[in-house]
Amino acid sequence: MLEILDTTLRDGEQTAGVSFNVNEKLAIASMLLEKLKVDRIEVASARVSRGESDAFRAICSWAASKGCLERVEALGFIDGGVSVDWIADAGGKVVNILAKGSLRHVTTQLRKTPEQHIADILEVVAKAEGRGLSCNIYLEDWSNGMLQSPEYVFQLVDGLKDSSIRRFMLPDTLGILNPDQTSEMVSKMTGRYPDIHFDFHGHNDYDLAVANSYAAVKAGVSGLHLTVNGLGERTGNTPLASMAVILNDMLKVENNLDESELTHVCKYVESISGIRVPENMPVVGENVFTQSSGVHADGDRKGNLYVNDLLPERFGRVRKYALGKTSGKANIVENLKALNMTLTPEQVKLVTARVVELGDKKESMSAEDLPFIIADVLKETSKETPDNIHILNYSLQLTRLMKPFAIVKVKIHGTEYEDSAVGDGQYDAFMKAIWKIYDRLEKPHPILADYQVTIPPGGKTDALVATTITWDSNGYQFKTRGIDSDQTEAAIKATVKMLNILENLDIIHQ
Repeated sequence: MLEILDTTLRDGEQTAGVSFNVNEKLAIASMLLEKLKVDRIEVASARVSRGESDAFRAICSWAASKGCLERVEALGFIDGGVSVDWIADAGGKVVNILAKGSLRHVTTQLRKTPEQHIADILEVVAKAEGRGLSCNIYLEDWSNGMLQSPEYVFQLVDGLKDSSIRRFMLPDTLGILNPDQTSEMVSKMTGRYPDIHFDFHGHNDYDLAVANSYAAVKAGVSGLHLTVNGLGERTGNTPLASMAVILNDMLKVENNLDESELTHVCKYVESISGIRVPENMPVVGENVFTQSSGVHADGDRKGNLYVNDLLPERFGRVRKYALGKTSGKANIVENLKALNMTLTPEQVKLVTARVVELGDKKESMSAEDLPFIIADVLKETSKETPDNIHILNYSLQLTRLMKPFAIVKVKIHGTEYEDSAVGDGQYDAFMKAIWKIYDRLEKPHPILADYQVTIPPGGKTDALVATTITWDSNGYQFKTRGIDSDQTEAAIKATVKMLNILENLDIIHQ
């Protein structure tokens, strides 16, 4: 059984700009242990801050109540036992001692001999034993140590292997290894010390963290260190989701991870870290289960010809088919199914042609735009024109020390309605006024699930702002976009598009 240690809350929090508060850390810790079922979590560095101490105490208290305190770990330092006391006083039971895994670090940074460093480590181990803590040890800069001073690495392990240290953790601290080197170096460690539990801790500076972790498992490590969404210093650590599917599908290595929870956990960490998951990131990226080519969609429809073992259903997701100039009729048909729409073969042909035309002009389209495209095509082939929702005018007021206020007039099926509301912001006030009108008409309205603003670099005050809003209507999620030099106006444009999408869906379904 391969052990998985997740270090999102310790090493992952070293991502520039990322800092979790106490409640966020506790929520992530519980998700990792109870839902995703990682074996261990590293959640703090000793002596960093008061907030770090409060979070560590809260996690330890929760873990103790759940009977899993031994699975919670914290980084400690060779400081005569100060870190050990910090961890023990907070209720922790495991210290991960940060030692030097290369001779250069020992002699240059610590200015000590290997013998002195070993003695200092054993002193901390003894102190930990006295406080009832178990010990693991990081050999910091181990990869450089094996490249430049392997005799020192072996001297260090020889001097510590008979102590009570439970795990020796091998970090590629600067992300310098390739898979061949990882395989060779880990094999030397596992071959020389077959009874020692080794963990591998990868960094992604050369975009090889996953490949190196793969090589480390093949070479016999007993554990891997991963982070949610690959968070970590510089280019980050080995991403948990990517490694999970490799362990299951390629290495066939037994582990305790529940991959069905990957999407939920990764999206939660994305939302509170502020670090967006790239759309093409394996397993959890937004586009990884989206086919763009019409040939692919046709092949999937006729026999799953373009499907691999990474089925989206494994991760609580569904396959989608993008719209663009490479779309074919199969793309349109699959999207119509998802939207519960039915068109005649001739209408499908016309809609497909319009999608290709727009894609050729580099128009950005998504499946959520399809009702609009269909409505436009139907206008050209039918005398009946579906009614749209129009914002006739609005007034937004922002006054210092007062809540923003909005007055909105909207035309729905030819009838004008007006209402007003206050909100926590101008857009919030606008939305509350709209929903007051919808409530009077007993019309349902979706929930705003995500709000993303993209501003181009350059610092121009009149730069165009793109606002992308994700809506949830009874479990059906879709996005709308608005572009304007004013952020609130861009959001309102995206909102009007959403209102018409829902209206057009109702019309087409009738």
